[in-house]
Amino acid sequence: MTRKLELHWKILIGMITGLLFGLIMKNLELNGLVVDWIKPFGTIFINLLKMIAVPLIVVSLIVGLADLKDISKLSKLGGRTVLIYLGTTIFAVSLGLVLANIVKPGRFINGASRQSLLESFSGDASQKIELAERAKMSGPLQPMIDIVPDNFFQALSDNGSMLQVIFFVILLGIGLILIEEEKAKPVVDFFKGLNEVIMKIIDIIMLFSPYGVFSLMAALMVEIPDFTTLAALGIYGLTVLFGLLIMIFVLYPTLLMVFAKVNPIRFFKAIAPAQLLAFSTSSSAATLPVTMECVTEHVGVDEEVSSFILPLGATVNMDGTSMYQAVAAIFIAQAMLPQALDLQTQLMIVVTATLASIGSAAVPSAGMVMLVIVLGQAGIPEAGLALIFAIDRPLDMCRTVVNVTSDATVATIVAKSVGKLNQFPQDKKL
Repeated sequence: MTRKLELHWKILIGMITGLLFGLIMKNLELNGLVVDWIKPFGTIFINLLKMIAVPLIVVSLIVGLADLKDISKLSKLGGRTVLIYLGTTIFAVSLGLVLANIVKPGRFINGASRQSLLESFSGDASQKIELAERAKMSGPLQPMIDIVPDNFFQALSDNGSMLQVIFFVILLGIGLILIEEEKAKPVVDFFKGLNEVIMKIIDIIMLFSPYGVFSLMAALMVEIPDFTTLAALGIYGLTVLFGLLIMIFVLYPTLLMVFAKVNPIRFFKAIAPAQLLAFSTSSSAATLPVTMECVTEHVGVDEEVSSFILPLGATVNMDGTSMYQAVAAIFIAQAMLPQALDLQTQLMIVVTATLASIGSAAVPSAGMVMLVIVLGQAGIPEAGLALIFAIDRPLDMCRTVVNVTSDATVATIVAKSVGKLNQFPQDKKL
């Protein structure tokens, strides 16, 4: 009897073959063929995941909150989640600053490369700067205003309004907890049944994942800038990657072993499909349905915990983005300014990058907009953003893996702390 190939291996094969196919097409100068006839299937795959993300959040969060049956449990769950999210984000920003100050990647870019990058990507940088200026024109309490939707159904139609959806659904869940159980039961039963349907739809979508990933990787390879351009940013890129590797292979395994008593190797195997999908799509929101399935069914986190923590994490917990913003800010400062940033300015980068990561939407390249705010606060020329555009997409893919891994790690730790972790239930099926 042949053993069925596991999903993460199928995704990995799709990723590798897509990169090779894209490289061949690029060498044959058939970029248009890939963009016109291959890339659309990747876009369809991402749209399918985004399509199911909001319904999944609404249904699973209502079911999870209703099962809590106690407001005090919700406050305990929320408090621990926010505290750990904040701690890992501050660590990520601090790590980025330390690495950037040790390596000094900005010193490795010469004047000719700097001028070429500034000219080539000035238009892209201007767009991000304009978006950031709009954000800065808002009042200091605008983020709080943005959390409360004036029209819930309008928020449902926009993946960028995930926090608004979560806010309303939490209120709905609290209402179900506070009313009599007999009256709440029909509503909860309906959403539990709908939750099963949505999980089955996710299974159907994931059958297409190897082909979607193949399309995305092929398109990435033909659209990526020339390698000579990327080489000028090699030290900067390696600095970011080294920091991301420390987060994945040092910080999160340590947290898992110390606070959740979980074997990191088995944990990473359980969430591998979500990590590979995060790498392919560069979107925490698009990966969310798969992350929730992996964490609930394979890691063993109770649904009432995962359905609350993971949607929240996909919106406000961006460890990879935070670390990248710190390295990028110092890199641009080293390349553009005659003197190094003082300690006070760098400490303010920690604060600003931490707050900015919370505001980063869970979609590709949103961190670039928030980076403009970090640069402006530190007195670093915002036009320097053009220096990192050439290599941003590959790094965006890598930092999204860290974002998703962080969400899964925190969900596991919090589940352990409240007695809602049934470790690796898939072992029972073997």
